[in-house]
Amino acid sequence: MTDPEGRLTVDGDRAVLVFERRLAHPPEAVWAALTEPVHRDRWMGRSAVDGRAGGTIETVASGPALPPDVKRMTGRILVWDPPHVFEHEWNQVIVEPGVVRYELTPDGDGTLLTFTHRGLGIPNANGFRPGTQAFLDRLEAHLDGRPLPNWADRYQDIAGVSPLP
Repeated sequence: MTDPEGRLTVDGDRAVLVFERRLAHPPEAVWAALTEPVHRDRWMGRSAVDGRAGGTIETVASGPALPPDVKRMTGRILVWDPPHVFEHEWNQVIVEPGVVRYELTPDGDGTLLTFTHRGLGIPNANGFRPGTQAFLDRLEAHLDGRPLPNWADRYQDIAGVSPLP
């Protein structure tokens, strides 16, 4: 069973977001979309990935209408196991330091993607939930070769509010 809208669990003052998506593409294609800047730039935002454990990742998200320094996420790659697990730190000025993990499991002719974001404060997790869903919608559209949904429009559709105050 997948959970495309994600679920939020709370442990003390921190939250964990988990999304599960079945994608109609083999793990190698999903891995490329997650880790190769030529793909990641399109659905997530301008990215640099030093693909190895101990390497680095930097992404400036294309979604929110915020200054680039606020949207910039950096981190060290903690797990690099192509095409199964990609895990990295998530350091961004607007949110608590965390860890993001993409797990890819073959599922027939497709892939089950399990996305986990650990370490968020509860208020930030509630804001990241619709934003993450919007980015995963963009990832799926990219893989399918469909036009990418506008991130802000998707956020507003999901959350019922604009992503900006």
